[in-house]
Amino acid sequence: MRASLIQIAVEEGESVESRRRRAAALVREQAGADLVVLPELWTTGAFAYEEFGRAAEELRGPTYRAMAEAASDAGVWLHAGSIPERDPGGPLYNTSLVLSPSGDLAAAYRKIHRFGFDRGEAVLMGAGEDLVTVRLPSTTLGVATCYDLRFPELFRGLVDAGAETFVVPAGWPERRRSHWTLLARARAVENQAFVLACGTAGTHAGVPQAGHSVVVDPWGEVLARAGAGEEVLTVEFDPGKAAATREQFPALKDRVLGLAPPRR
Repeated sequence: MRASLIQIAVEEGESVESRRRRAAALVREQAGADLVVLPELWTTGAFAYEEFGRAAEELRGPTYRAMAEAASDAGVWLHAGSIPERDPGGPLYNTSLVLSPSGDLAAAYRKIHRFGFDRGEAVLMGAGEDLVTVRLPSTTLGVATCYDLRFPELFRGLVDAGAETFVVPAGWPERRRSHWTLLARARAVENQAFVLACGTAGTHAGVPQAGHSVVVDPWGEVLARAGAGEEVLTVEFDPGKAAATREQFPALKDRVLGLAPPRR
């Protein structure tokens, strides 16, 4: 399986429409990949709180349409990162879009854990409720977003739903970059799964971004790592290694806590 993580730079002063065009062009350049991933809230920047309401769009709005066309042109599965979604009947959500190679919407995930400690995203956006997995021809994706990475119980739930590969778009800040790699490796090891963690580069809303997107295998080995700037990180891996690892070292079978009680 070939995956390309587009670590796009979100800089001050660029319009949302310009970012869409740039992202679509980068996606089209990945023709031949099986899966392409964009970061969290790349249309606005994850810390540009004042932009969320102005740039919010419906699920099948302009970003979906641009990314659907790009995915179809490239013939790739596309995790199009996340957008500020405006629910006509509810609040804003931080919503990830997964598109098929034909450009169809395969899944949408509303971020469950909102960052901000009673500020920013935590008060401006609603919380999602549903775990989301997507079946690809060679693996099952478990979908999470940025701050979710700090909550291992979410990933356990995705494993129980069949996930073998986690895709984690993010707008992770540079000042906590060490946590980014540490947590990506931890989620891979404890769940015996691949982790594809795609962050943004650049500086937006005065917050330097971590970059350093990373791909980790089920043993916690880093297969590929990006630098700090805008780049496309491409890696080839065998998704069957997740199942093989779980068979060779069946730690998940020894789980006790967090499981449903046996029926009597």
